[in-house]
Amino acid sequence: MIISRFKFLSVFCFTLISLFASSQKRMDRPNFIFILTDDQAYGLMGCTGNEVVRTPNLDRLASDGVLFTNAHVTSAICTPSRASILLSEFERKHHINFNSGTSMNLEAWESTYPMVMRSNGYYTGWIGKNHVPVGEGGYSSGVMDQSFDYWYAGHGHLSFYPKTRHDIFKNASEDTQVEVLAEGVQDFLTNDQKLDGAKRFLDQRPTEQPFMLSVCLNLPHGAGTRSMEMKDTDDEIYKTLYRDQTIAMPDQYIAKDEIVTPKLPSDLLKVEDRQTIYDYVNTPETNREIMIRELQAMTGIDRMVGELMEKLKEENLLKNTVIIFSSDHGLYKGQHGLGGKALCYEQTTHVPLIIYDPRAKNTGVRSDELVQSIDIAPTILDMAGFQLPDSYQGKSLVRLLNQEVPRVREYLYTENLWSTHFGNPRCEAVQNKSWKYIRYYKNENFSATKKVAVAKKLGLNVNSILYKRHDLDMIVYHDYIESSLSGEIPVYEELYQLEDDPQESNNLATQSDYTDKLDEMRDIWSLEIKKARGTGNARVLRYTVESEEKNGKTIQPK
Repeated sequence: MIISRFKFLSVFCFTLISLFASSQKRMDRPNFIFILTDDQAYGLMGCTGNEVVRTPNLDRLASDGVLFTNAHVTSAICTPSRASILLSEFERKHHINFNSGTSMNLEAWESTYPMVMRSNGYYTGWIGKNHVPVGEGGYSSGVMDQSFDYWYAGHGHLSFYPKTRHDIFKNASEDTQVEVLAEGVQDFLTNDQKLDGAKRFLDQRPTEQPFMLSVCLNLPHGAGTRSMEMKDTDDEIYKTLYRDQTIAMPDQYIAKDEIVTPKLPSDLLKVEDRQTIYDYVNTPETNREIMIRELQAMTGIDRMVGELMEKLKEENLLKNTVIIFSSDHGLYKGQHGLGGKALCYEQTTHVPLIIYDPRAKNTGVRSDELVQSIDIAPTILDMAGFQLPDSYQGKSLVRLLNQEVPRVREYLYTENLWSTHFGNPRCEAVQNKSWKYIRYYKNENFSATKKVAVAKKLGLNVNSILYKRHDLDMIVYHDYIESSLSGEIPVYEELYQLEDDPQESNNLATQSDYTDKLDEMRDIWSLEIKKARGTGNARVLRYTVESEEKNGKTIQPK
């Protein structure tokens, strides 16, 4: 009997020790806050060289952490880029875009960084924008809404005044986007529970449990800044800031009427079919107005970051919270006469990336190593001490941050598979620190301009014609994925020496002195595109007008 009691006490004590150790390990793991902006090109902060914008808090975050000066996305358009960040996969592997006719399946969703963190004991939150369809029925599936411990977000665009677009934000005190989302951040961090709209699956965030919070903005996106109205209730930032300053046009800016030689052949990039939301680049006056609004949005975002840091300090969370700041892609402001995104140029693929780790010994570091948006998820999981899913294609940056390795890759690969009636061509690029090679494929898409004209004549819904995806679109997209891998010949090529030509103004592909370099970069492209495609089938579901009609639903373009 005495032996039995001794065994019981031993087992009981061992269990207590194990539980304590497990709890202690959870508490020792860092918290994470990942902030993702929208359409923010690299040079839109003071720390990245902008001499006009006021971003003191982001500049301080960079000076106290690591600023990557050579970070790039994998696809310079919202949905595929954000899917790549979630999954650590190239679009060519995950098959999710506006024109793909697909949504992410549940197996893939479970391998996203927030779900891996949650399955390993993290309390998770998502605030702001989601622009990736997940589950059966895509945005209407409810999968994402129900997957987080704290959800304060809307699917698709938020607009500058999100309360008018998404009911979940209607009880916020403020009206403007950054401030509405900032209320969610404060609510998440403090457990104030002031926001009636926020969905919580626990009454409060457990203080002994580490957290993973994603804050996804829809600014300084052109659609968001275009919807600014400078209302009386808006903060002064959004009404008067920067309006008393001379805002110069970007280097290489060309007004539409002054374009002599287009950046790309007219049968390749069909500028006449560009989405009209980007027509502001056509004149200096309209471009300047959007640039001012973009600067205002950045200062608003910067203030939110400053308030977040203060709240972390008040809650005694700052010393153990890793903050990562980046953007889903850049945006053209009339450089070379271009507007919009989706191409493989630096203006659209080069983004800011700051990693602030209060536990790190090296601070104020500027790294020019080649890193990508698909590296964010592996870095978060590695920092938390978790094994990476086999499906991940990105690299953990932990050893690079710790200065244990000189680099994580020698070449970057980017691509655009969003080739539609809006005029953009399919293109792919590989680059290192010195050279970039871009290849383009024949653009045979039917004109958006013609579609709109006929739709109006016939009394059809223009939005449905332009933005709804059908089964045929899914088939065409699948061909886009495989065709260049199967030997499709490019119809146009570009070669740039980035060190001497960072604006990508002088195409060397047709110059005989660079034939050997062009051949070398073609060989590198051949290797990198195969890596990007990976192996196995994409983990997606059919998400088209026809699939939704079969389920008695109607797709609403996001």
